[in-house]
Amino acid sequence: MDCHQSIQHIRTEIQKSIIGQENIIDRLLIALLCNGNVLLEGLPGLAKTRAIKTLSKQIQSEFKRIQFTADLLPSDITGTEIYVGEAGQGQFQFQPGPIFGNLVLADEINRAPAKVQAALLEAMEERQITVAGKTYKLPELFMVLATQNPIEQEGTYPLPEAQMDRFLLHVYIHHPNDEDELKILNLIRKEESSRVETHEPLEELVIFEARKAVRNIQSAEGIDHYIVALVSATRNPSRYSEQLEQWIQVGVSPRATLALDKAARAHAWLAGREHVLPDDVRAIAGDCLRHRLVLSYHAGSDGVTADQVVEEILKVVPLPG
Repeated sequence: MDCHQSIQHIRTEIQKSIIGQENIIDRLLIALLCNGNVLLEGLPGLAKTRAIKTLSKQIQSEFKRIQFTADLLPSDITGTEIYVGEAGQGQFQFQPGPIFGNLVLADEINRAPAKVQAALLEAMEERQITVAGKTYKLPELFMVLATQNPIEQEGTYPLPEAQMDRFLLHVYIHHPNDEDELKILNLIRKEESSRVETHEPLEELVIFEARKAVRNIQSAEGIDHYIVALVSATRNPSRYSEQLEQWIQVGVSPRATLALDKAARAHAWLAGREHVLPDDVRAIAGDCLRHRLVLSYHAGSDGVTADQVVEEILKVVPLPG
């Protein structure tokens, strides 16, 4: 079984446990292949945590969960130095925190204060943490998979734009339809009454091989120009439409360009292709751009969402010839 078949096998196994949320599964796999972080936003009970835990079970990795609260301290995440020894003969030793996992679930990330967010930001961007002036490298396989609830805003700390920009993808999760809801009901009943079947976990080496394969996916010059044009439309909206000019206050950063490129390659690879199509870019455009856009007061007063802005961008930016 090659690395592509192995990743497809993971997808199939996760689909057995996560019903009606194929978009989440694909986006988690894309982030895994791109070595990126993901922000999952949705109402309680929509399988955000379950999806992440199920992915962790399918790969040979260490899963860590951090429940973010208002009284959380940076050391609760990074770890701290503790004194070991007696009678003045001891020394300080570093005790690693939960950030030293492979898949780290940051549950309700927007409930933590600024200092905690700053500690997490270093881990997300630099793949390292600093404690007492010393720097510690995180595992080679490392992802932050954060969740937040869109309706409970009391006692929360909105994530700063700089941190939002560190997420490769921002994925919205919606309620399943009635048919999928029945499947979920039967699945949970089955799990509660019988032992869930498991299989041999995937080795990290296969994931790294898959990442290398994704990097080798071909992207034509026209696709590259299309990605740049989408990003440019957020920074120079007046060139494309009067509506965009009214809606966008601040365009996206160069990280958006890189995210579109990486995620489009992963999307094409998962589809079994060796080259990127415009449809790959369009498929992941919303997840790569929605959290990086800063909308204007005019957009807010009109009830315009980031997704509507992305749809308008996709509409007015011409496809590559």
